[in-house]
Amino acid sequence: MTLEQLRVFIEVAQRQHLTQAASALSLTPSAVSASIKALEERYGTALFHRVGRRIETSEAGRIFLTEARRTVASARAAETTLAELGTLKRGALAIYASQTIASYWLPPLLVRFRQTWPGIDLQVEMDNTESVARSVLQGTADIGFVEGDIGEIPLAKKIVGEDKLVVVVAPDHPWADGRPLGPADLTSVQWIMREAGSGTRSAFEAAFGALGIPIAELQVALSLPSNEAVRSAVMTGPFATAMSELVVAPQLEVGRLALAAFQLPTRAFSMLRHPERHRSRASLAFEQLVHSHAV
Repeated sequence: MTLEQLRVFIEVAQRQHLTQAASALSLTPSAVSASIKALEERYGTALFHRVGRRIETSEAGRIFLTEARRTVASARAAETTLAELGTLKRGALAIYASQTIASYWLPPLLVRFRQTWPGIDLQVEMDNTESVARSVLQGTADIGFVEGDIGEIPLAKKIVGEDKLVVVVAPDHPWADGRPLGPADLTSVQWIMREAGSGTRSAFEAAFGALGIPIAELQVALSLPSNEAVRSAVMTGPFATAMSELVVAPQLEVGRLALAAFQLPTRAFSMLRHPERHRSRASLAFEQLVHSHAV
């Protein structure tokens, strides 16, 4: 078993798709398929089920995925330590961020870091808050950025920014007239929401819970897995949603969405790191850049 085989397995298991994994690894689909087949034949264990043209991780594959991630993370940490001895001319940094942060808040910082340290290999991945926190805990990510609550996951967490949640509707929605809304109004319309585990969803639920309105009392028409999908759905139907002002600002400016007159609390953007893992020089440099931006 090689580290390359483990990396191939992890990509396929995460994406549940051979071609997408091959693209991410800059390999051919046949090379990825051959690597998986070699692992399965060598150890006599089916890591994936082939269902028509799809693949699904088997129970054995799900168990093996945890160990594979741990092994690759340890190997990457060893490689990074050697590469960073003395300078930041070489190195690697894996940053995972939830969707709103990755799409709207983080890019300028990534550009500044790249301009300052062009030799650092930046790996940036986007997922929901829960998955980002788990990636930092497992060592897949060096640093995580989230806008939601991470519950009892044992990570060091520091607030580095702030975000405003707003309620938006289509221009022809009854709420688009700007009339003040009360808690009772919120249960009278259909909502589009982000999926469970996302920072936007957890902030939404916390804000409404503070008003004494359980999510179960809302008419939830759809739960969708991205900010863009939610935004598009609201623009085309009689729905409401609560989203980051960063996400909807362009549509508000041109009149494709309208603000509803209901105030929601701000939420924090937080940086996550493992409290015990080695903090690389690249990681420390990026943390310093974030802190200077937050001041």
